[in-house]
Amino acid sequence: MVSERAKSVKPSPTLSLSAKAKALKAQGIDVVSFSAGEPDFDTPDNIKQAAIKAIEQGFTKYCPVDGIPELKEAIIEKFRVDNGLEYKPSEIVVSCGAKHSIYNVLQAVVNPGDEVLIPSPYWVSYPDMAALAGGVPVIVEGKEENGFKVTPDDILSKVTDKTKVFILNSPCNPTGAVYSREELEALGRALLDTKILIISDEIYEKLIYDGERHYSIASVVPDLKSRTVVVNGVSKAYSMTGWRIGYAAGPEDVMRACAKIQSQSTSNPTSISMAASVEALKGPQDAVESMRREFEQRRNVLVDGLNAISGITCFKPRGAFYAFPNVSGLFGRTIGGREIKSSMDFSEVLLDVARVAAVPGSAFGAEGYLRMSYATSMENIREGLKRIKELVEG
Repeated sequence: MVSERAKSVKPSPTLSLSAKAKALKAQGIDVVSFSAGEPDFDTPDNIKQAAIKAIEQGFTKYCPVDGIPELKEAIIEKFRVDNGLEYKPSEIVVSCGAKHSIYNVLQAVVNPGDEVLIPSPYWVSYPDMAALAGGVPVIVEGKEENGFKVTPDDILSKVTDKTKVFILNSPCNPTGAVYSREELEALGRALLDTKILIISDEIYEKLIYDGERHYSIASVVPDLKSRTVVVNGVSKAYSMTGWRIGYAAGPEDVMRACAKIQSQSTSNPTSISMAASVEALKGPQDAVESMRREFEQRRNVLVDGLNAISGITCFKPRGAFYAFPNVSGLFGRTIGGREIKSSMDFSEVLLDVARVAAVPGSAFGAEGYLRMSYATSMENIREGLKRIKELVEG
Protein backbone atom coordinates (compact mmCIF):
# COMPACT_ATOMS: atom_id res chain seq x y z
CA MET A 1 0.00 0.00 0.00
CA VAL A 2 2.88 2.40 0.70
CA SER A 3 4.31 4.38 -2.22
CA GLU A 4 7.85 3.95 -3.46
CA ARG A 5 8.35 7.63 -2.64
CA ALA A 6 7.49 7.03 1.02
CA LYS A 7 9.67 3.94 1.16
CA SER A 8 12.66 5.93 -0.11
CA VAL A 9 12.55 8.44 2.75
CA LYS A 10 14.88 7.73 5.64
CA PRO A 11 13.67 8.56 9.17
CA SER A 12 15.57 11.42 10.76
CA PRO A 13 18.43 9.91 12.81
CA THR A 14 18.59 13.03 14.97
CA LEU A 15 14.95 12.68 15.99
CA SER A 16 15.14 8.90 16.43
CA LEU A 17 18.25 9.10 18.63
CA SER A 18 16.72 11.90 20.65
CA ALA A 19 13.60 9.75 21.09
CA LYS A 20 15.68 6.80 22.31
CA ALA A 21 17.46 9.03 24.82
CA LYS A 22 14.10 10.37 26.06
CA ALA A 23 12.76 6.82 26.38
CA LEU A 24 15.71 5.88 28.58
CA LYS A 25 15.14 8.98 30.69
CA ALA A 26 11.47 8.02 31.05
CA GLN A 27 12.67 4.74 32.56
CA GLY A 28 14.54 6.71 35.19
CA ILE A 29 17.93 6.27 33.52
CA ASP A 30 20.24 9.29 33.75
CA VAL A 31 21.14 10.22 30.15
CA VAL A 32 23.17 13.26 29.10
CA SER A 33 21.87 14.18 25.67
CA PHE A 34 23.80 16.14 23.06
CA SER A 35 21.36 15.13 20.32
CA ALA A 36 18.73 17.87 20.33
CA GLY A 37 18.71 20.49 17.60
CA GLU A 38 16.88 23.16 19.57
CA PRO A 39 17.78 25.79 22.15
CA ASP A 40 17.14 24.76 25.75
CA PHE A 41 16.08 28.28 26.71
CA ASP A 42 12.45 29.27 27.11
CA THR A 43 10.78 31.50 24.52
CA PRO A 44 11.19 35.13 25.68
CA ASP A 45 8.23 36.46 27.68
CA ASN A 46 7.40 39.35 25.33
CA ILE A 47 6.88 36.84 22.52
CA LYS A 48 4.69 34.60 24.66
CA GLN A 49 2.64 37.60 25.72
CA ALA A 50 2.09 38.58 22.09
CA ALA A 51 0.68 35.12 21.45
CA ILE A 52 -1.60 35.32 24.50
CA LYS A 53 -2.86 38.71 23.33
CA ALA A 54 -3.59 37.29 19.88
CA ILE A 55 -5.67 34.50 21.41
CA GLU A 56 -7.54 36.88 23.68
CA GLN A 57 -8.33 39.12 20.71
CA GLY A 58 -9.68 36.18 18.72
CA PHE A 59 -6.88 36.06 16.18
CA THR A 60 -7.54 32.35 15.70
CA LYS A 61 -9.00 32.07 12.20
CA TYR A 62 -7.69 31.36 8.71
CA CYS A 63 -5.07 33.81 7.42
CA PRO A 64 -3.49 34.52 4.03
CA VAL A 65 -1.76 31.33 2.88
CA ASP A 66 1.64 32.98 2.45
CA GLY A 67 1.62 34.90 5.75
CA ILE A 68 -0.09 37.85 7.38
CA PRO A 69 0.88 41.34 6.10
CA GLU A 70 2.24 42.44 9.51
CA LEU A 71 4.69 39.55 9.61
CA LYS A 72 5.74 40.02 6.00
CA GLU A 73 6.52 43.68 6.73
CA ALA A 74 8.56 42.68 9.79
CA ILE A 75 10.49 40.15 7.68
CA ILE A 76 11.12 42.74 4.95
CA GLU A 77 12.47 45.17 7.56
CA LYS A 78 14.64 42.43 9.09
CA PHE A 79 16.18 41.64 5.69
CA ARG A 80 16.77 45.34 5.00
CA VAL A 81 18.43 46.08 8.34
CA ASP A 82 20.30 42.82 8.98
CA ASN A 83 21.21 41.72 5.49
CA GLY A 84 21.03 44.75 3.21
CA LEU A 85 18.41 43.01 1.07
CA GLU A 86 15.27 44.63 -0.32
CA TYR A 87 12.11 42.59 -0.93
CA LYS A 88 8.46 43.19 -1.75
CA PRO A 89 5.65 41.34 0.07
CA SER A 90 5.08 39.26 -3.07
CA GLU A 91 8.64 37.96 -2.73
CA ILE A 92 8.07 36.59 0.80
CA VAL A 93 6.35 33.35 1.83
CA VAL A 94 5.86 32.43 5.49
CA SER A 95 5.69 28.68 6.16
CA CYS A 96 5.54 26.16 9.00
CA GLY A 97 9.26 26.31 9.80
CA ALA A 98 12.41 26.80 7.71
CA LYS A 99 12.31 23.09 6.82
CA HIS A 100 8.87 23.62 5.27
CA SER A 101 10.20 26.65 3.39
CA ILE A 102 13.03 24.63 1.84
CA TYR A 103 10.68 21.77 1.02
CA ASN A 104 8.31 24.17 -0.75
CA VAL A 105 11.13 25.71 -2.80
CA LEU A 106 12.43 22.33 -3.93
CA GLN A 107 8.91 21.23 -4.86
CA ALA A 108 8.46 24.48 -6.77
CA VAL A 109 11.63 24.38 -8.89
CA VAL A 110 12.89 20.78 -9.20
CA ASN A 111 11.79 18.55 -12.06
CA PRO A 112 12.40 14.78 -12.17
CA GLY A 113 16.08 14.14 -12.80
CA ASP A 114 17.26 17.63 -11.87
CA GLU A 115 20.40 17.60 -9.75
CA VAL A 116 20.62 19.34 -6.39
CA LEU A 117 24.13 20.15 -5.15
CA ILE A 118 24.44 19.60 -1.40
CA PRO A 119 27.71 20.31 0.44
CA SER A 120 28.63 17.77 3.10
CA PRO A 121 28.54 17.54 6.02
CA TYR A 122 24.90 18.41 5.44
CA TRP A 123 21.73 18.77 7.46
CA VAL A 124 20.08 15.36 7.34
CA SER A 125 16.89 16.47 5.57
CA TYR A 126 18.41 18.08 2.46
CA PRO A 127 18.99 14.90 0.39
CA ASP A 128 15.58 13.41 1.22
CA MET A 129 13.77 16.64 0.46
CA ALA A 130 15.54 16.85 -2.89
CA ALA A 131 14.63 13.24 -3.66
CA LEU A 132 10.99 13.80 -2.67
CA ALA A 133 10.85 16.54 -5.29
CA GLY A 134 12.08 14.07 -7.91
CA GLY A 135 15.58 15.47 -7.83
CA VAL A 136 18.94 13.75 -7.61
CA PRO A 137 21.04 14.76 -4.57
CA VAL A 138 24.67 15.35 -5.58
CA ILE A 139 26.99 15.55 -2.59
CA VAL A 140 29.94 17.96 -2.62
CA GLU A 141 32.43 17.16 0.13
CA GLY A 142 33.55 19.94 2.45
CA LYS A 143 36.80 18.71 3.94
CA GLU A 144 37.74 19.27 7.56
CA GLU A 145 41.05 20.82 6.52
CA ASN A 146 39.03 23.50 4.74
CA GLY A 147 36.85 24.14 7.81
CA PHE A 148 34.15 21.83 6.41
CA LYS A 149 33.46 24.39 3.66
CA VAL A 150 33.31 23.88 -0.10
CA THR A 151 35.32 25.90 -2.61
CA PRO A 152 34.31 27.20 -6.05
CA ASP A 153 36.31 24.38 -7.66
CA ASP A 154 34.51 21.80 -5.51
CA ILE A 155 31.15 23.12 -6.72
CA LEU A 156 32.04 23.59 -10.37
CA SER A 157 33.49 20.07 -10.58
CA LYS A 158 30.00 18.72 -9.83
CA VAL A 159 28.00 20.99 -12.15
CA THR A 160 26.35 19.32 -15.14
CA ASP A 161 23.66 20.33 -17.60
CA LYS A 162 21.18 18.78 -15.14
CA THR A 163 22.21 20.88 -12.14
CA LYS A 164 19.25 22.96 -10.97
CA VAL A 165 19.86 23.93 -7.32
CA PHE A 166 22.73 24.57 -4.93
CA ILE A 167 21.93 24.48 -1.19
CA LEU A 168 24.16 26.66 0.98
CA ASN A 169 23.94 26.48 4.77
CA SER A 170 25.86 29.08 6.79
CA PRO A 171 26.15 28.91 9.75
CA CYS A 172 26.08 25.19 9.17
CA ASN A 173 24.29 22.34 10.88
CA PRO A 174 26.12 20.05 11.79
CA THR A 175 29.61 21.58 11.71
CA GLY A 176 29.08 25.16 12.86
CA ALA A 177 31.12 26.35 9.87
CA VAL A 178 30.56 29.98 8.82
CA TYR A 179 31.44 31.24 5.35
CA SER A 180 33.30 34.55 5.31
CA ARG A 181 32.38 37.41 3.00
CA GLU A 182 35.38 36.57 0.80
CA GLU A 183 34.43 32.90 0.58
CA LEU A 184 30.85 33.73 -0.35
CA GLU A 185 32.03 36.21 -2.95
CA ALA A 186 34.24 33.55 -4.53
CA LEU A 187 31.39 31.01 -4.56
CA GLY A 188 29.02 33.60 -5.96
CA ARG A 189 31.33 34.63 -8.78
CA ALA A 190 31.77 30.97 -9.73
CA LEU A 191 28.00 30.53 -9.90
CA LEU A 192 27.32 33.71 -11.89
CA ASP A 193 27.93 32.02 -15.22
CA THR A 194 25.50 29.19 -14.44
CA LYS A 195 21.71 29.16 -14.25
CA ILE A 196 21.67 27.41 -10.88
CA LEU A 197 19.17 28.53 -8.23
CA ILE A 198 20.73 29.02 -4.79
CA ILE A 199 18.87 28.14 -1.61
CA SER A 200 20.67 29.93 1.23
CA ASP A 201 19.63 28.40 4.56
CA GLU A 202 20.45 31.05 7.17
CA ILE A 203 18.39 29.78 10.11
CA TYR A 204 21.39 30.02 12.52
CA GLU A 205 22.26 33.55 11.41
CA LYS A 206 22.05 35.10 14.89
CA LEU A 207 24.23 32.45 16.55
CA ILE A 208 27.78 33.40 15.56
CA TYR A 209 30.88 33.58 17.75
CA ASP A 210 34.42 34.96 18.03
CA GLY A 211 33.41 38.30 16.57
CA GLU A 212 32.49 36.72 13.23
CA ARG A 213 29.77 38.29 11.08
CA HIS A 214 27.02 36.67 9.09
CA TYR A 215 26.79 37.44 5.38
CA SER A 216 24.17 36.43 2.87
CA ILE A 217 25.38 35.45 -0.58
CA ALA A 218 22.49 37.43 -2.07
CA SER A 219 23.88 40.67 -0.64
CA VAL A 220 27.57 39.83 -1.15
CA VAL A 221 26.98 39.13 -4.85
CA PRO A 222 23.98 41.30 -5.78
CA ASP A 223 23.77 39.88 -9.31
CA LEU A 224 22.78 36.55 -7.74
CA LYS A 225 19.83 37.94 -5.78
CA SER A 226 17.44 37.29 -8.67
CA ARG A 227 18.11 33.56 -8.42
CA THR A 228 18.70 33.15 -4.70
CA VAL A 229 16.08 32.10 -2.18
CA VAL A 230 17.06 33.14 1.35
CA VAL A 231 15.51 30.94 4.05
CA ASN A 232 15.30 31.88 7.71
CA GLY A 233 12.91 31.63 10.66
CA VAL A 234 12.35 32.29 14.34
CA SER A 235 13.06 28.80 15.71
CA LYS A 236 16.73 29.00 16.64
CA ALA A 237 17.33 32.69 17.36
CA TYR A 238 14.23 33.14 19.53
CA SER A 239 13.95 29.60 20.95
CA MET A 240 10.63 29.12 19.16
CA THR A 241 11.12 25.65 17.66
CA GLY A 242 7.62 24.47 18.55
CA TRP A 243 5.93 27.58 17.14
CA ARG A 244 6.79 26.44 13.59
CA ILE A 245 7.42 29.65 11.68
CA GLY A 246 9.96 29.94 8.89
CA TYR A 247 10.11 32.16 5.85
CA ALA A 248 11.66 32.38 2.42
CA ALA A 249 12.46 35.40 0.25
CA GLY A 250 13.26 35.14 -3.42
CA PRO A 251 12.21 35.57 -7.05
CA GLU A 252 8.53 36.38 -7.32
CA ASP A 253 7.71 33.50 -9.69
CA VAL A 254 9.32 30.98 -7.33
CA MET A 255 7.60 32.45 -4.29
CA ARG A 256 4.27 32.43 -6.09
CA ALA A 257 4.76 28.74 -6.86
CA CYS A 258 5.68 28.06 -3.21
CA ALA A 259 2.50 29.77 -2.03
CA LYS A 260 0.43 27.74 -4.47
CA ILE A 261 1.98 24.48 -3.24
CA GLN A 262 1.46 25.55 0.36
CA SER A 263 -2.18 26.37 -0.35
CA GLN A 264 -2.75 22.73 -1.28
CA SER A 265 -0.80 21.23 1.61
CA THR A 266 -0.82 23.12 4.92
CA SER A 267 -2.66 26.35 4.06
CA ASN A 268 -1.56 29.23 6.31
CA PRO A 269 0.93 28.86 9.17
CA THR A 270 -0.64 29.12 12.62
CA SER A 271 -2.18 32.55 13.14
CA ILE A 272 -1.08 32.79 16.78
CA SER A 273 2.50 31.83 15.96
CA MET A 274 2.64 34.47 13.24
CA ALA A 275 1.45 37.15 15.68
CA ALA A 276 4.15 36.05 18.13
CA SER A 277 6.76 36.13 15.35
CA VAL A 278 5.97 39.76 14.59
CA GLU A 279 6.93 40.56 18.17
CA ALA A 280 10.04 38.36 17.90
CA LEU A 281 11.35 40.28 14.91
CA LYS A 282 10.24 43.77 15.94
CA GLY A 283 10.58 43.58 19.73
CA PRO A 284 13.65 43.75 22.01
CA GLN A 285 16.56 41.58 20.89
CA ASP A 286 18.35 41.37 24.26
CA ALA A 287 17.34 37.74 24.83
CA VAL A 288 18.91 36.71 21.51
CA GLU A 289 22.26 38.19 22.48
CA SER A 290 22.04 36.66 25.96
CA MET A 291 21.48 33.20 24.47
CA ARG A 292 24.28 33.73 21.95
CA ARG A 293 26.78 34.60 24.69
CA GLU A 294 25.79 31.56 26.74
CA PHE A 295 26.13 29.28 23.69
CA GLU A 296 29.61 30.68 23.05
CA GLN A 297 30.71 29.85 26.60
CA ARG A 298 29.27 26.35 26.35
CA ARG A 299 30.99 25.82 23.01
CA ASN A 300 34.35 26.71 24.51
CA VAL A 301 33.95 24.22 27.35
CA LEU A 302 32.70 21.41 25.08
CA VAL A 303 35.32 21.83 22.37
CA ASP A 304 38.21 22.16 24.84
CA GLY A 305 36.94 19.11 26.72
CA LEU A 306 36.64 17.00 23.59
CA ASN A 307 40.13 17.94 22.42
CA ALA A 308 41.46 16.78 25.80
CA ILE A 309 40.20 13.21 25.22
CA SER A 310 42.62 10.73 23.68
CA GLY A 311 41.66 9.78 20.12
CA ILE A 312 39.21 12.67 19.62
CA THR A 313 39.87 15.99 17.89
CA CYS A 314 37.36 18.78 17.44
CA PHE A 315 37.19 21.68 14.99
CA LYS A 316 36.10 24.89 16.72
CA PRO A 317 32.72 25.88 15.28
CA ARG A 318 32.07 29.55 14.57
CA GLY A 319 28.27 29.39 14.55
CA ALA A 320 25.07 27.42 15.31
CA PHE A 321 25.19 25.28 18.48
CA TYR A 322 26.89 22.07 17.41
CA ALA A 323 30.36 20.60 17.79
CA PHE A 324 31.45 18.05 15.18
CA PRO A 325 34.29 16.06 16.73
CA ASN A 326 36.41 13.67 14.67
CA VAL A 327 36.29 10.26 16.40
CA SER A 328 38.02 8.23 13.67
CA GLY A 329 41.05 8.00 15.95
CA LEU A 330 39.02 5.55 18.04
CA PHE A 331 38.32 3.18 15.15
CA GLY A 332 39.85 -0.27 15.61
CA ARG A 333 39.81 0.04 19.40
CA THR A 334 37.59 -1.94 21.75
CA ILE A 335 35.57 0.45 23.89
CA GLY A 336 32.84 -0.57 26.30
CA GLY A 337 33.31 -4.19 25.22
CA ARG A 338 32.72 -3.42 21.54
CA GLU A 339 35.09 -2.96 18.61
CA ILE A 340 34.57 0.51 17.17
CA LYS A 341 34.43 0.47 13.37
CA SER A 342 32.19 3.44 12.67
CA SER A 343 30.66 6.58 14.13
CA MET A 344 27.42 4.62 14.60
CA ASP A 345 29.28 2.02 16.67
CA PHE A 346 30.72 4.70 18.89
CA SER A 347 27.42 6.58 19.30
CA GLU A 348 25.70 3.33 20.31
CA VAL A 349 28.38 2.51 22.89
CA LEU A 350 28.19 6.07 24.18
CA LEU A 351 24.47 5.72 24.79
CA ASP A 352 24.38 2.10 25.97
CA VAL A 353 27.41 2.24 28.28
CA ALA A 354 28.15 5.88 29.15
CA ARG A 355 24.54 7.05 28.85
CA VAL A 356 25.54 9.92 26.55
CA ALA A 357 23.52 10.65 23.40
CA ALA A 358 25.25 12.04 20.29
CA VAL A 359 24.37 11.65 16.61
CA PRO A 360 26.74 9.70 14.30
CA GLY A 361 28.35 11.75 11.54
CA SER A 362 27.26 9.24 8.92
CA ALA A 363 23.75 10.74 9.22
CA PHE A 364 25.21 14.01 7.90
CA GLY A 365 27.25 12.44 5.10
CA ALA A 366 30.48 12.48 7.11
CA GLU A 367 31.64 9.15 8.52
CA GLY A 368 34.12 9.38 11.38
CA TYR A 369 32.43 12.23 13.23
CA LEU A 370 29.73 12.87 15.84
CA ARG A 371 27.34 15.79 16.04
CA MET A 372 27.06 17.08 19.59
CA SER A 373 24.62 19.87 20.40
CA TYR A 374 25.66 22.28 23.14
CA ALA A 375 22.09 23.54 23.44
CA THR A 376 22.11 22.05 26.92
CA SER A 377 23.24 23.21 30.34
CA MET A 378 26.86 23.72 31.30
CA GLU A 379 26.32 21.11 34.01
CA ASN A 380 25.26 18.55 31.40
CA ILE A 381 28.21 19.44 29.17
CA ARG A 382 30.72 18.90 31.97
CA GLU A 383 29.07 15.65 33.07
CA GLY A 384 28.90 14.40 29.48
CA LEU A 385 32.57 15.14 28.90
CA LYS A 386 33.45 13.30 32.12
CA ARG A 387 31.53 10.22 31.00
CA ILE A 388 33.04 10.22 27.51
CA LYS A 389 36.56 10.57 28.90
CA GLU A 390 36.02 7.72 31.37
CA LEU A 391 34.57 5.52 28.61
CA VAL A 392 37.41 6.18 26.15
CA GLU A 393 40.38 6.38 28.51
CA GLY A 394 39.17 3.98 31.23
